[in-house]
Order: sequence, then structure tokens, then C-alpha cells
Amino acid sequence: MHQPLVAISTDVRQFDNYTWHAAPQQYIEAALSGAGVFPLLVPSFGDRLDFDELLSSVDGVMVTGSKSNVHPSLYGGDASEANGPYDPARDSTTLPLIRKAIERGVPLLAICRGIQELNVALGGTLGTEIQEREGSLDHRAPVSDNQDERFAIHQTISIKPGSCLAGVFGAGDIKVNSLHRQGIDRLGSKLQVEAVAGDGTVEAVSVKDARAFAVGVQWHPEYWVKSDSNSAKIFRAFGDAVRLHAAAKAGARAAAE
Repeated sequence: MHQPLVAISTDVRQFDNYTWHAAPQQYIEAALSGAGVFPLLVPSFGDRLDFDELLSSVDGVMVTGSKSNVHPSLYGGDASEANGPYDPARDSTTLPLIRKAIERGVPLLAICRGIQELNVALGGTLGTEIQEREGSLDHRAPVSDNQDERFAIHQTISIKPGSCLAGVFGAGDIKVNSLHRQGIDRLGSKLQVEAVAGDGTVEAVSVKDARAFAVGVQWHPEYWVKSDSNSAKIFRAFGDAVRLHAAAKAGARAAAE
């Protein structure tokens, strides 16, 4: 089976006396089994990387979740230790990669930290400790050593009628596993809201007039992609967009020969 290449973001971590550029297996597995693509991890070396060359070689981009947060200096926020941890090497890579992918019409799926990077990349801002806002739900994961309990599907969100995701899930309410203490504050230019939680927190966005699938979700579809139908649907939609992009590139090459 043909597996088009999809670029996947990486975190920079210190482990066992080495610096690692890595991504959690759940995202890689979801890309492979849920979207049917070949996951290609992109090291976080910022402007040392030729993003145009990368995007000429892949047919999609997936920006993963992470424990780290986008550095507040990138959107005029409070760069205190309380709003960390941070990963500036990742920021210097994902933000320009997101902008380039949108510009070139390469399908994009941004998850958790990824939706926040997408918002900042397009000029938006983030709110911190959103559970402390008046009237806000507590969107944080429950305290547990059991990952299945932490990532349990429990929160209801509403999909906007006529939105991109309405074409994936149908309009109306679905349940998701949204786990975060930061969220979108001011929406970035070129973005539109796709879904909200009961307290109005933005849970999904898409890029207006995008040339290809370009969606960010605040929840974690990668965790239950093999057992939850809605989690599977978002990866299937992304995979279909990636294959469509790959076919279009192949057709353009054939026409040029």
C-alpha cells in the first residue's frame, strides 16, 4: 500500500546524557494506522532547515501535542516559569513550518500544542491557566498515574454547522478528550472557529480559504484512534487529504514529462 510521507514535529528533550529530538509513539502510530501515511520525524533545528525542500518532498504535516508550551515572547505573553516548560527549538521549527505548509497548500493537522502553535503562527495569542477564568470549565487532565484515565473521553464540544469538521463528524455535539491548561485567546488571522466547549473555549480551528485540509484540534484523537470512531475520523480525513495532495503532485509531474 502506498504511504505518502507526512512530516511530524519533534520535541527536544535531555535524556541519558543525550539531546533527543522525539515524538510520542501515539502520534506516530495514529499517523501510520489511522491516516495510513509514512511518518517522518523532523528535527527541531529551526531556520537551519530548508522548509521548502521538506514540503516538496512530503504530502502532509502533523504538529503534535507536548508537555511544553509555546514561548510567550512569541505572542506578547508572560514568559514566567509558571507558564512553562518551554521548548524554543521546537517553536523555531514548527511556526515557520506551519506558515509554509499553509502557503504551499500542504495538508496540515495540528493537535493540542499544535493548535496553539497554529494560532500563534498566524498572529494569535494564548490564554494561560484558563481553568481560573470566571465561568470556565477545568480542562486539565485528572490527576492519575493511569494514562487511560487521564486521556478518557469525557468532554462535550459543539461542531459548528457548515464548518470543515462538520463534514468530518457532522454538525452538533461530540465527546472528546480535551486536556489542557492553555488555550486560544485572540484568534489568529486567517483562522476560523470549528468547535467550542460548553464554556466557549475554542476546541478546533481551520484556516480560512485554505488550499488543502488545514485543521487544529485541542483534544487528543491520537490516543483512541483505534477504538473511538470520532478519533479515527479526523485521522482518516487528514490521510485522505494527504493522498489527494500526493495524487495531484504525481499528476502534475506526469503532465510535465
